Amino acid sequence: QVQLVESGGGLVQAGGSLRLSCTASGRTFVIYHMGWFRQAPGKDGDFVATISQSSGNTYYVDSVKGRFTISRDNAKNTMYLQMNSLKPEDTAVYYCAASRRVLMSTTRADYDYWGQGTQVTVSS
Repeated sequence: QVQLVESGGGLVQAGGSLRLSCTASGRTFVIYHMGWFRQAPGKDGDFVATISQSSGNTYYVDSVKGRFTISRDNAKNTMYLQMNSLKPEDTAVYYCAASRRVLMSTTRADYDYWGQGTQVTVSS
């Protein structure tokens, strides 16, 4: 089992930057594939980015390519999402997730463990 805790959300003006962190406790972090999802009120959760167990392979939804960067530090049991050039459309609760079964999935159902989320609000 693993527990995930997100941090780093907040209020930022359009064009600004935030760095989200997701810290894991429990079983060895390196065994999990990791991902970020986001959910706005009244909408289903959307895939944002994913990273493999230890190889560093990454994949992003088209709307954030060139602006967001996902990374992980297995020694620190921490995953990051660096968000630059933020837009009001990025406003959402951001969740980190861990999968023990599926490589770099974009589907919520493939992830086994979820954090509580951190709010990101981008003003115009």
